[in-house]
Amino acid sequence: MTKHERRFLGATIAISLVLSFSLPASAMHIMEGFLSKGYCIFWGAVCLPFLAWGLISIRRTARDHRKTLLVLVMSGAYAFVLSALKIPSVTGSSSHATGTGLGAILFGPAAMAVIGFIVLLFQALLLAHGGLSTLGANTFSMAIAGPFLAFGVYKLCLKCKVNRKVAIFLAAFLGDLFTYVITSIQLGLDHPAQSGGSAASIGTFLGIFAITQIPLAVIEGILTVIAIIGLESYAKPELRELGYLSEV
Repeated sequence: MTKHERRFLGATIAISLVLSFSLPASAMHIMEGFLSKGYCIFWGAVCLPFLAWGLISIRRTARDHRKTLLVLVMSGAYAFVLSALKIPSVTGSSSHATGTGLGAILFGPAAMAVIGFIVLLFQALLLAHGGLSTLGANTFSMAIAGPFLAFGVYKLCLKCKVNRKVAIFLAAFLGDLFTYVITSIQLGLDHPAQSGGSAASIGTFLGIFAITQIPLAVIEGILTVIAIIGLESYAKPELRELGYLSEV
């Protein structure tokens, strides 16, 4: 990481900490206006260092692996389409596949923070899916938490000599589910139950989401395996340049 990149990342972390800890916490796409102002700002602040890291990652990809940019764009389009196909779920949110596991496996989770943010922004502006005030919360759950878990699961499976296609499926499947675990926590913290508080509310959200999200996560896992098989057939030079094929 260059000196300027370290300064940029350090500045965003500092801004994130100031915004996060200066606001009281009391004050899948979560809809517009469903989170209190304090939580909207808090989750947005938490996202800042990851977005800075993602910009650095994408800048390096553009500089060192220019041939792979089309695959990066395709990963963003894949996430946009899958996450736009929503099923109404608990009040204030919806269930849908996330599509971020594919990009996390190929480009790493940091890049998907930026790609996911762009996807969520366009969906909020063009499709009224999610919201601008809840953009930070949605970005953290779908574009940060999910991809980081998916990437970790994929790398762990490779180290454990798990079949590569199984590793891809598990990464996408668990990354999708983890997105909704985080969404449930976000909703539960801001909307505690009258009896049992936030813990009870989080449990209720998790139970409701599970009904629709587990089948969707299975579908996303299968689709992600199919997508990578297609890329292995038609984009071998790009995958080789990314280092993906060297893992096989």
